[in-house]
Amino acid sequence: MAKYTEAKCRLCRREGVKLFLKGDRCFSPKCPIEKKGAVPPGQHGQKRARRLSSYGLQLREKQKAKRIYGILEKPFRRYFEKAFKVKGKETGKILLQLLELRLDNIIYRLGFTPSRSVARQVVTHGQVLVDNKKVDLPSFQVKPGLIISLAKGALEQAVIKKALAEKGKKIPLWLQRKAIIGKIVRLPEKEEIDSNINDQLIVEFYSR
Repeated sequence: MAKYTEAKCRLCRREGVKLFLKGDRCFSPKCPIEKKGAVPPGQHGQKRARRLSSYGLQLREKQKAKRIYGILEKPFRRYFEKAFKVKGKETGKILLQLLELRLDNIIYRLGFTPSRSVARQVVTHGQVLVDNKKVDLPSFQVKPGLIISLAKGALEQAVIKKALAEKGKKIPLWLQRKAIIGKIVRLPEKEEIDSNINDQLIVEFYSR
């Protein structure tokens, strides 16, 4: 499976906002956005940025969404096409719901891991159970009513121990969590998805 292997902080600088790809580092003074501001990477990053066209704005929003959820172009487009086929519903809202209901994102949202990339590793290593059955596919679509839990082996990992020990972690209202067990209560509303994505720009990009 193809994946991005370069420095993740470059992605935040390229989009000009925090994408929260590095867990605790994103909330510390070590974050490049905190140290350097939203300066694009590369030798030309210091030059004054040109004003983006409408296409440029749409492209950047699509790229930002892909990077937040850790998805490459082809699968991301499939999510859009699936959302577009839902009649009588807002395409952008359905797209965001599909992204939020990925198993790796659910693990992250439940506070089991500090970032989506760590959540993806936990899932692919077979350390996540859905209704007591092992699921190792990060893109698995979780439905309301399903129970998500961590396998015993996951609890031995320091990064998960630290995440579970954190107090004050805000769990979305559409999820429930008790210890290492979580549940999808209902589909999330668009205003409950705090990924700071303008879904309308993405719809406009693919509708050209």
